[in-house]
Amino acid sequence: MKKLLYSLLAGVAALFGCNTGEHKDTTEKSNTDTTAVSHPEWSRNAVIYEVNTRQYTPEGTFKAFAAHLPRLKELGVDILWFMPIHPISQTNRKGELGSYYAVDDYKGVNPEFGTLDDFKSLVEAAHQAGMKVIIDWVPNHTGCDNAWVSEHPDYYALNDDGKMYGPYDWTDVYQLDYSNADMRAAMIDAMQYWLREADIDGFRCDVAGNVPADFWNDARRELESVKPDIFMLAEAAMPELNKNGFDMSYNWPLANLFNAIAATAGQYHFVADGQSEPRKFAVTRAADIDSLLADQATEYPVDSYMMNMITNHDYNSWEGTEFDRYGKFVPALAVLTYTLPGMPLIYTGQETGMNRAFEFFKKDDAPQWEPRNVYFTFYQALNNLKHKRSELAAGVRGGEMTVYPAGSDDVFVFSRTADGHTTLVGVNLGAERKPLKFEGDKPDAAGFRNVMDASSVDGLPEYLAPGEYFIYINE
Repeated sequence: MKKLLYSLLAGVAALFGCNTGEHKDTTEKSNTDTTAVSHPEWSRNAVIYEVNTRQYTPEGTFKAFAAHLPRLKELGVDILWFMPIHPISQTNRKGELGSYYAVDDYKGVNPEFGTLDDFKSLVEAAHQAGMKVIIDWVPNHTGCDNAWVSEHPDYYALNDDGKMYGPYDWTDVYQLDYSNADMRAAMIDAMQYWLREADIDGFRCDVAGNVPADFWNDARRELESVKPDIFMLAEAAMPELNKNGFDMSYNWPLANLFNAIAATAGQYHFVADGQSEPRKFAVTRAADIDSLLADQATEYPVDSYMMNMITNHDYNSWEGTEFDRYGKFVPALAVLTYTLPGMPLIYTGQETGMNRAFEFFKKDDAPQWEPRNVYFTFYQALNNLKHKRSELAAGVRGGEMTVYPAGSDDVFVFSRTADGHTTLVGVNLGAERKPLKFEGDKPDAAGFRNVMDASSVDGLPEYLAPGEYFIYINE
């Protein structure tokens, strides 16, 4: 098992492969626009963990989840993001239990999970364990029998027939109308309720890009009046949201690029319902990640955070597990989520190597949490690295990034340095074993040690196999 995992982990450095003749500082930015958001100090070297309460335990309750706080503390989790905790609408409900994202009452608690007091106790216990708590917020639409539907029908957008409607194919929800000032005020009031009543630390905001940016700017200001060090995560990849509203955005582009790289190397195997073969991607290699980072550095306000991930609830339930999409590149790509600029996400079950998709609209079997396995040890080591290395901080506190062309578009080698501390990473994300042939400056690993086994290293490896990686640090 251990040998298998290290083989899976092997591919990290390749994502940054490039074939230019000189090393590049990827952090050089022509963008001089800096975010106005003041990030909480505790967020800089944090790891975020997505909690699927329904599927986490056989009971699927807050009380049952609370028993896992010591394990998550041991794993090294800093921020717990709970998928929506609110009651789910009955009207037009999908499946047996419905979608968490069809909210019946913004100030209520889903009885499936427990009571408000149960949740408040859970938040308190998480805080005592040194973890922060954010909840999933669904501001774009409500469930079809939310009280607002009957009490405030003017809060909703209408179609050409004068009827409420759901966006896309979401038939269990109705679209809200953000031209209505009263609705905006009610939404902010509901968000403030959770800060005051349950002492949460922020929000993950569903389809945040479908809500006007000026609402988020207003909302953050009002939320900070209740809790100044609030943390806001946007489920969007829209730079304008990071200017005044959000600390962090989803790095969808990076995750999708991982998909394309894996497909190019023959590692993408997910077949969607109704299809006979995996989807097709344009030929994409590790070198393309460097280009993406450069684009993000100019598009996003300076000191923005990006949330890096190999999976989440959407991917897991609808587009396959990380193993379906990335094959033997899973560990390598996970390493990149920790060592590239941004904050890494762990989804429920990821730390066990769970290789199955959760049901979305009904209760499913919980992951097997014990005994601790090699995946737990792997993510624990990465979390420890993220916590202790100043060069891996999110935003402007993070270290200067230098890319070292290693002779192949499939091989990426880069370093990040701050305060005299350096993390050096290399991965092969191609289909073939590749030699490291540097075209210009060569990184110096003298005096470094291997993060995964704490061994001293004399230099860089001569070759990297597909999926192989290294993480070296100085002291």
